[in-house]
Amino acid sequence: MRRWALILGTLILGTLIVLSLGSWYGVNLLWRVERPIRVGILHSKTGPLAISEKSMIDAELMALEEINREGGILGRKVEWVIADGRSDFKVFAQEARALIETEKVCVIFGCLTGLCRRSVKTVVEPANHLLVFPSNYEGMDMPSSVVCTGPLPNQQVIPAVHWCLETLKARKFFLAGCSEDTWSIVSNAIIKDQLKAMGASCVGERYVPLDGTGVSELVAAIKTAAPDVVLSTVLGDVNKPLFEQLSRAGLTPEKTPVLSFSVAEEELRELPVKDMIGDYAAWSYFQSIDSPVNRAFVQRYKDKYGPDRTTNDSIVAAYNGVRLWAQAVEENGTETTTEVLKVIRHQSLEAPEGVVSVDSESLHTWRPFYLGKVRRDGQFDIVWSLQKPVRPVPYPVLRTRAAWDAYVERLYATWGTQDFNPQTAKDL
Repeated sequence: MRRWALILGTLILGTLIVLSLGSWYGVNLLWRVERPIRVGILHSKTGPLAISEKSMIDAELMALEEINREGGILGRKVEWVIADGRSDFKVFAQEARALIETEKVCVIFGCLTGLCRRSVKTVVEPANHLLVFPSNYEGMDMPSSVVCTGPLPNQQVIPAVHWCLETLKARKFFLAGCSEDTWSIVSNAIIKDQLKAMGASCVGERYVPLDGTGVSELVAAIKTAAPDVVLSTVLGDVNKPLFEQLSRAGLTPEKTPVLSFSVAEEELRELPVKDMIGDYAAWSYFQSIDSPVNRAFVQRYKDKYGPDRTTNDSIVAAYNGVRLWAQAVEENGTETTTEVLKVIRHQSLEAPEGVVSVDSESLHTWRPFYLGKVRRDGQFDIVWSLQKPVRPVPYPVLRTRAAWDAYVERLYATWGTQDFNPQTAKDL
C-alpha cells in the first residue's frame, strides 16, 4: 500500500510540474506569438521644454511597464517607441507622422504646449489616429481624436484668480507670459476678462521667448507696475533667471508674490527655491496630497527613479493618460482608434489626485483643483482646494464660443510669421 501511495504521489507531483511548465511555456508562447500593441511617446528630450517633459516620459514608461507586469493588455505585451519633439512644434508634427506611418503605433502619448498639441492634432486627426495629451493648455477646442488629461483654464487659472481676489485681496495683477506658446497668451486673455468682470485691473502684461531674452525688461516692468500679485505662464528654463532677477530686484514673495501655472515640483528641482519660498502655484495635483493612492504612487515613482525624484501634476496626468487608454482597450477588446474612442469617453480612474473621469462630450478630464505655497524643501503646502472635481469647460463662459474661436483663429493667422507680436496679439 505504501508503495502504491508513493507511486501515486510521484505521478501527481510529476503532473503538477508538467502542468506548471506547460502553463509557463504557454504564456511565454502567447507573448511570442501574439502581436505586441505598439505605442508612441512624443515629448521634448532636448531644448528648453525638456525640463518639464522628461519627467512625463518617465511617468508614461512607468505606467506601461506596470501594465506589462500585470499581464499586458488583452494578453499582449505593450511595446513603445520614444521620439524627441526637440521643443519645436514643427518637429512634433514630423515625429508624429513618423510614429504613425513608419513605426506603426496605435496611439501617441505626448506634447506639453498647446502649440505642439495643435501641430500634432493636424497629423493624427486626418490619419484617424489618437493622441493622449497630458498637459495643461488653453482649451478652445472640442477634439475628435485627442484625449486631454491635463487641466483647462477653468480648472486651473480661473479658480486661482478667484483665490487671489478673495484671500490675497489682490486688485492689481501683472501677467507674465511666454511669447512662444498660445496657452500663455490665451490664458491671459481669459484672466483679463475675469479681472474686468470682478472689478480688478491688469496693470501690466509682458512676454518673453523660450531662449530667455527680455527677462530683465520683464522684471523692470513688474517693478514699475507695482502689482499686488504676478500671474505667470512663463515656461521652461526661463523661470530660473526670472525668479533670480525678481529676488535681486527686491520683488520677494512677501512683497510681490508670484502665482505660477507652469511651475511644479519637478521644475523646482532646477529652480532657485530659496528665492521662491512663499510663492504659489495652481494645479490639479501636488505630491503633498495625503491619500493612500497618492502615497503608493509617489513611493513607486521614487522606487523606480530614485528617492530624490518628485512627482507633479504633469507626471500624474501623463500616467493617468496611459492607464485610461489601457482600460479602454481592455474593455473594448481592440486598440483600434475608432473603437477605443467609443469607450474611453466613460473611463474613470482612482488616481493619485482623486477620482479622474473622461468627459464624454469634450474628451477632457474632470479633475480637482489645489492651490499650493512653495516650501523650503521644494514641495508645496496646499493652502486651498475645491472639494469636488471640476468639470472641464474648453470654452470659458466669459465670451461666446464663436468669439473665442474667432480670437484663436486671429492669433494663429499670424503665428510663426514676421507679423506676429505677442505684445499686440494680447490685445486681439
